[in-house]
Amino acid sequence: MPYRFRSGKRSGFPADGMRLRAADTISKRRGVSARRRSSAHPLVRVWRMSTTTRSGRERRSAVTVVVLLIACGSAQAGCADLPVQGDGVVAAIDDARSLRLDDGREIRLAGLEVAAAHAAATIAALTTLTRGRHVALHGADGTPDRYGRQPAYVVTDDAALPVQARLLQAGHAMVGLGIAQPDCRAELLAAEAAARDARLGLWAEPGALLQAADGDALLARAGRFTVVEGRIVSVREAGSMIFLNFGRRWTRDFAVTISRRILGSFEAAGISPKSLEYKRIRVRGWIERRTGPQIGIREVGQIEVPGAR
Repeated sequence: MPYRFRSGKRSGFPADGMRLRAADTISKRRGVSARRRSSAHPLVRVWRMSTTTRSGRERRSAVTVVVLLIACGSAQAGCADLPVQGDGVVAAIDDARSLRLDDGREIRLAGLEVAAAHAAATIAALTTLTRGRHVALHGADGTPDRYGRQPAYVVTDDAALPVQARLLQAGHAMVGLGIAQPDCRAELLAAEAAARDARLGLWAEPGALLQAADGDALLARAGRFTVVEGRIVSVREAGSMIFLNFGRRWTRDFAVTISRRILGSFEAAGISPKSLEYKRIRVRGWIERRTGPQIGIREVGQIEVPGAR
């Protein structure tokens, strides 16, 4: 049975002071508002979201997002609070995740993955949000990737939320990997969760959120970025790998693999893979076809524990 979040009354994106009020104003125009709740655990971010469905009815839900990330560096209020690494005017949209500025620089939207079947809708939304607008480029640094693209969290001059959060809250994208700042990742996960709960955009498609027990559907998505939910039935170690098994048939059922080389990041986050045994988790990444479908963990933030307190 798919996991259901507990119902709640209030919601919103992480922000403080004037940014919170501005973010709430912008978000309400799109049917999403948010407010952060405190938590005793430094790696837990709890958000309460309310969304408006296509029929205009308000659906309220509590979204609890447990982000298993390395707690390092100073606290950030969100992606838009990261240092500014440049600015410019958007001249063109190259693809569902890339913008081109009027001076020729190519900007890659950090922290997002886009479903191929939904790319056209994402490009249309990205065009509406950014083309012809002045944007600020936020990030830990402004170093281009090997293709010459600058990864950034993009904020237009008419909004407080980054473009990534606005695309996510409309269901036009999924939260990807490589988000080092815990609060930034929590902000994006909350936006995605609101859209998923309201079945907006890509989340309206059957099988957008796959269940770990559906091995055939998972194998059909080999090589594609996927979000999967299920309960871990056992945690086993074999050689240099740790396996989070979602079924008893280890050679056929879905599994998540963790290399011993990245166990240090789990320890830094206060997480033991063994502690996840019997828990229901949500994991994201690229499906690999091994003896059965697998997702390999590259960073701790690929794993969430929905509903954990």
